[in-house]
Amino acid sequence: MVLRMIIGLGLTVIAFAVAGRRLWWLKRLAFSGQPAPERVAYAREHVGKDVGTQLTEVIGQRKLLRWSLPGAAHAATFWGFIVLLLTIIEAYGDLFSRTFAIPGIGHWAFIGFIEDLFSVGVLAGIITFTVIRLRNDPHREGRASRFFGSHTTAAWVVLGMIFLVIATLLLYRGAQQNTGVFPYPHAWAFASWVVGKALSPLGSGVNSVLEATFIVLQLAVILGFLVIVTYSKHLHIALAPLNVLFSRRPNALGPLEPMRSNGKVLDFEEADPDADVFGLGKIEDFTWKGMLDLGTCTECGRCQSQCPAWVTGKPLSPKQVILDLRDHAFAKAPWILAASDEERQQLPEHVRAEAERPLVAALDAGGVIDPDVLWSCTNCGACVEECPVDIEHIDHIDGMRRHQVLIESAFPTEAATMLKNLENKANPWGMAEDKRADWITELDFDVPVVDGKIGADVEYLFWVGCAGALEDRAKKATKAIAELLHTAGVKFAVLGPMEACTGDPARRLGNEFVFSMLAQQNIETLNDAGVRKIVASCPHCFNTIAREYPQLGGNYEVIHHTQLLARLVAEGRLKPQTPVEEKLTYHDPCFLGRHNRVFTPPREILEAVPGIQAQEMHRCKERGFCCGAGGARMWLEERIGKRINTERIEEALALDPDTVSTACPYCMVMLGDAVNAKKASGEAKQSLEVIDVAQLLVRSVRSGSGSSRGEETGAQAG
Repeated sequence: MVLRMIIGLGLTVIAFAVAGRRLWWLKRLAFSGQPAPERVAYAREHVGKDVGTQLTEVIGQRKLLRWSLPGAAHAATFWGFIVLLLTIIEAYGDLFSRTFAIPGIGHWAFIGFIEDLFSVGVLAGIITFTVIRLRNDPHREGRASRFFGSHTTAAWVVLGMIFLVIATLLLYRGAQQNTGVFPYPHAWAFASWVVGKALSPLGSGVNSVLEATFIVLQLAVILGFLVIVTYSKHLHIALAPLNVLFSRRPNALGPLEPMRSNGKVLDFEEADPDADVFGLGKIEDFTWKGMLDLGTCTECGRCQSQCPAWVTGKPLSPKQVILDLRDHAFAKAPWILAASDEERQQLPEHVRAEAERPLVAALDAGGVIDPDVLWSCTNCGACVEECPVDIEHIDHIDGMRRHQVLIESAFPTEAATMLKNLENKANPWGMAEDKRADWITELDFDVPVVDGKIGADVEYLFWVGCAGALEDRAKKATKAIAELLHTAGVKFAVLGPMEACTGDPARRLGNEFVFSMLAQQNIETLNDAGVRKIVASCPHCFNTIAREYPQLGGNYEVIHHTQLLARLVAEGRLKPQTPVEEKLTYHDPCFLGRHNRVFTPPREILEAVPGIQAQEMHRCKERGFCCGAGGARMWLEERIGKRINTERIEEALALDPDTVSTACPYCMVMLGDAVNAKKASGEAKQSLEVIDVAQLLVRSVRSGSGSSRGEETGAQAG
């Protein structure tokens, strides 16, 4: 008894010392990052919500359970270890007394049953994990495996450790069954009873030795597991609740955060190029929350498996970005934590070499993140949506883009034209301002253009957007929306030539300066006009005005056109009557659906149109697949791998639709281009079209000849 007590307590002291030293080092590294006071302030202001989030995301395993079998296996293992904390207490108690019982619980039979039930659940979980990892072996499956790029050796070690935790637990409990000191009725602790039956022929003396031996081994394995956790990806066990607590709500999607330097929002007019931080140019520029993200990654690869760039053969893996940044941070840590330049010069050569690596540069030039990785991102948000520990991949990628654009002037050459057009003409195409109102002349009713103050009787300002006003295919959707609002009796007006690009392409590319210039110009225009309610047809405009303009003082009530049209249909102000006999599939725009959770209104509109046979693609709603236009990719060439819009349209073609419907001008252009390519190759029928849901609705709302397929407005340009 004394010997096992000495051994058990000795192992505990050693393990806690080793793990504690590692955790202290990790804490110092994390807080070497930039301050993030807004994260702490938000957590304090939303304590009630945070409790609910912890219950659903961490305890409830909400995101993991989307993945059916692997999610259930992880939940069983996670919940099992929570319950098995009781057995750890019992093991420590058994060091001092063979008849130990937890105070307040005693020998309650139900506890013995629950402990054994979850022990079996954990075993089932790790068997499932083993099968999943064998079937998805990255050495065999290559990029198709979501574990490709993960540190798989550490995962196998941890699976082995978890098995040993359960094995030693059941063996010492089984031995206790035969020595008469087991604290629970035998029939309730069923798994321990089975093991006890197997050990029974060995006799009481041998079982006494096994009991003592496996109690010590149980604690040794648990303590060894504790140390391994602090040095491996399983650090997420401790960090995940913290990362969820300080993540952006509700899902870290929607707006990009403003640029900050030393914890304060950067003011370009007062910024000091030598003292201020412009984006993420080195690992120390990450905030402590960014550092927390890096340490929390579970390497599960769920983000990677859903990333449209990775799926289409591009070098971007959201998981690998986080892992490369984490490995770089750990390798550079001695340099970061050194107290002086003199101390840094005494560091090993490999540490000094790591400190000199550029954060973004070609891999053969020593870069941590290759530029092709950085510029492949569409900002679609699939990675953030899938991440079970709320890592904010987009913030880190766009933070590095900001530094590359603003400080290094290093970005894809074709983006230069788009940025120049935004600065000079306030639209990505560089077209004249007066062209923004040309679509109005193609209607058979008047659309008021704001001149000074918006009219008192005007309910909504219709924010048309650059594509909706200037791109021929998107203009058809714009005219359909205007006709529907006119038919429903909604009083609306447009800014016409006074409207400028919201700045979304510039911000997502990384040019925060151009974004700020355009945003401030638009906010001034909107405020001077007295605008308070806006309906936007472009999800990128919708997201920017509703979610990002408040960062600059522009606060408006913003609604997407599908939300307004769905409401008008529900209220009976729009009455779909003429059948539209078509097979249709709907494509969720990323910035409408995943970023802003608007999934239902477009589908409600389609359901209201008689004759439509709608069928979902298998990647839809929260798991919708990007068209390839987001993250300023609309303006960049796609030279690596398969085109993302081609991948998406092939999924749609598998359903043999007559129409692919969407609710975003970017998606219309990208999917339309893919359809045209498929028509040219004979892989798609010539009648297939890509149109906005408003165009379908207007066909049904009209009566008589006005509802023919292909007409988008009541009057066409002559």
